[in-house]
Amino acid sequence: MPDTTLTPEPSHDAPGAHGDDAVGYYRPGDPVADAKAPDGPVADRWNTRKFEARLVNPSNRRKLDVIIIGTGLAGGAAAATLGEAGYNVKSFCYQDSPRRAHSIAAQGGINAAKNYKEDGDSVYRLFYDTVKGGDYRSRESNVYRLSEVSANIIDQCVAQGVPFAREYGGLLDNRSFGGVQVSRTFYARGQTGQQLLIGAYQAMERQVAAGTVEQYTRHEMLELIVADGRARGIIARDMVTGEIQTHLADVVVLASGGYGNVFYLSTNAMGSNVTASWRAHRKGAYFANPCYTQIHPTCIPVSGAHQSKLTLMSESLRNDGRIWVPKNKADCDKDPRTIPEEDRDYYLERIYPSFGNLVPRDIASRGAKNVCDEGRGVGPEVDGVRRGVYLDFKDSIGRLGEDAVREKYGNLFDMYLRITGENPYEVPMRIYPAVHYTMGGLWVDYDLQSSIPGLFVAGEANFSDHGANRLGASALMQGLADGYFVLPQTIRDYLADGPFEKIAEDHPSVVEAKKSVEDRVAHFLSTNGTRSVDSYHRELGNIMWEYCGMERTADGLKKAIDLIRSLREDFWRNVKVLGTADSLNQSLEKAGRVADFFELGELMCIDALNRRESCGGHFRAESQTEDGEALRHDDHFAYVAAWEFAGDGELPVLHKEDLVYTAIEMKQRSYK
Repeated sequence: MPDTTLTPEPSHDAPGAHGDDAVGYYRPGDPVADAKAPDGPVADRWNTRKFEARLVNPSNRRKLDVIIIGTGLAGGAAAATLGEAGYNVKSFCYQDSPRRAHSIAAQGGINAAKNYKEDGDSVYRLFYDTVKGGDYRSRESNVYRLSEVSANIIDQCVAQGVPFAREYGGLLDNRSFGGVQVSRTFYARGQTGQQLLIGAYQAMERQVAAGTVEQYTRHEMLELIVADGRARGIIARDMVTGEIQTHLADVVVLASGGYGNVFYLSTNAMGSNVTASWRAHRKGAYFANPCYTQIHPTCIPVSGAHQSKLTLMSESLRNDGRIWVPKNKADCDKDPRTIPEEDRDYYLERIYPSFGNLVPRDIASRGAKNVCDEGRGVGPEVDGVRRGVYLDFKDSIGRLGEDAVREKYGNLFDMYLRITGENPYEVPMRIYPAVHYTMGGLWVDYDLQSSIPGLFVAGEANFSDHGANRLGASALMQGLADGYFVLPQTIRDYLADGPFEKIAEDHPSVVEAKKSVEDRVAHFLSTNGTRSVDSYHRELGNIMWEYCGMERTADGLKKAIDLIRSLREDFWRNVKVLGTADSLNQSLEKAGRVADFFELGELMCIDALNRRESCGGHFRAESQTEDGEALRHDDHFAYVAAWEFAGDGELPVLHKEDLVYTAIEMKQRSYK
């Protein structure tokens, strides 16, 4: 059980207009920098780095072992590519099949700078849109590389047989997503994630058959092994038998996804968790920008207190659906079809005429919250508040015809009908923002290597590409870019020093890691308290949503930190975990994940408290323009916050990486 008696140090600094509200909650550390990104024009850096990265000859690859955690787009693509290159790969996932990775849930599409529509798109414009969409809080070298690689992803996936939508003449089709004014999103109806994952999965299974990839399903990583300063393996639990296993390698890759389930209610799969990343963080990997959470504007609203999962409706629906609420509160409980046009407020089109319903996710989400806070929300009341706005397809059906709308969005409309019992072809959909994606993650350099040598991080598990807000259809792009094209090029520079000296299972670092897992399991099973794991998770999620969600204040964040610490102490004393260690035990699995969510939740609040500015999805009420838009302070906060774990009971250490833009000018975002 960790020491939970951490106390803020006394503060002698008044926060002031741009002061540090988090003084006393952390210790400042030395600056951190990305030493791997080459100098020179941003457009030349990736080619330069690929040439400079050392090679590993084919015979040596056969002697090198790689562990990959996660089989989503980043992990599956990396396993397939590294296996085909000749490395010995061990692939781990907690699902019963790699095809159940949460990447399967992505619906709307994947961005790529192909300019098939001849509407002005380019690599630079995708780079610009991504940096601007992230509110100038991402690292430009990584984002430019992502944009540059994007076109290759589509070619790769078409070659694998991914059934992208096509125009009448047979060419690949595109549509728009929020935050852009071009059509660059490739899609497969509302199943894009599923189809891309099948492509990566079949590529990986080919390597399983070839013998270069060894697959471990129903295995959960519970600890990282760091020996002699390098990541050398993991401790995993066989979730069926309960066996605690040691797996050793020359390098470890984390592709374990994001941590949105810290909020309990989110669009993430119920099993999605932060444990792999958090165990690495506790062993020395910096955690960057943990407070950057994406709230997705297009989700089915909460229907009652019983829910444990929220359902995403693709952002692509905003291409053809118009978002509105009644102008008058008295109309909120009426059938929307009876409300005349002059009594409807198409608020995004009114406030942001240039982008309309296709503003970025953070702006659309905050807009929905604002009109609902005004009392103009629609749908059933939950806890006395109507949390919903209309997404109306009447105009599009009238303009295009129902068959055309059905061809684009039919499976999404069917899903909405099954969940709500309402037919969106006849009655406007109801949507509301929900926690979806996390832009924060483990800090990595240009090579995707963390602050622990030998630990690489890919996909949503790292922080590098999205800043304070992710543009729609960019998650699939980053996952496949990292897995197919970036990591295989950069990891070889590290592996060129191998094969490394083998370590045995009786190495002190291995023994310590395994014992810590065994002690943790034993504690949960012996506590015999009175509260379920789920009850603690739900309460933690309520705290996070209320005080570190769509809008945050200094007082609210400090209150959240106190509440989290108190609840965490009670959790370690009073949680009840049924079952045994030597069998399938979902309660035990959840206990370990929620324990890590408690620690992460506190760090998220401290990070948000330190960042006294509004940017992207992080809206501090103390920092906004006269008309309520997010207000950045580049003179104080143009940095990546990289947090170091200093030990149980110790204050976290903040290392700052300055964000320097050479190819783009930082300015306040405007989508009007």
